[in-house]
Amino acid sequence: MERAEILKRVIGILTEAQDVRRAVESGLDEDNGLEGDTGSGGAPGVATLLLNEMLPSIRVPADATPQQVAALVAEALGPALHTMVSGFSLAFTSLAIAHDAGRTDVSAIEVLQELALEVEAGTYDEGA
Repeated sequence: MERAEILKRVIGILTEAQDVRRAVESGLDEDNGLEGDTGSGGAPGVATLLLNEMLPSIRVPADATPQQVAALVAEALGPALHTMVSGFSLAFTSLAIAHDAGRTDVSAIEVLQELALEVEAGTYDEGA
């Protein structure tokens, strides 16, 4: 998955998590039509979805040494985890800037939507 796609997916997951949280706070649960909630605001289900979509599969030879397994895992997961953490950091920073500036004219979802548009436009491409 490309970096921009991962960043947009992180933003989507955060937006979805906020929707789940609002639904839970307004009294909805699985029996009332909220799908995918795990009983704690939906975060574990959302996080599992994120990891399943973004982390690559790893093939380890049966005769691999522990050091080889560690190297294969680090090589496969390192870039994806780095990009995911970058995405969450970027989203957090964007939300924090809006909050610290006292922006009451925009919601968190609107801040995330604007961030997604910036990512789509290439604003946060590596090397840009």
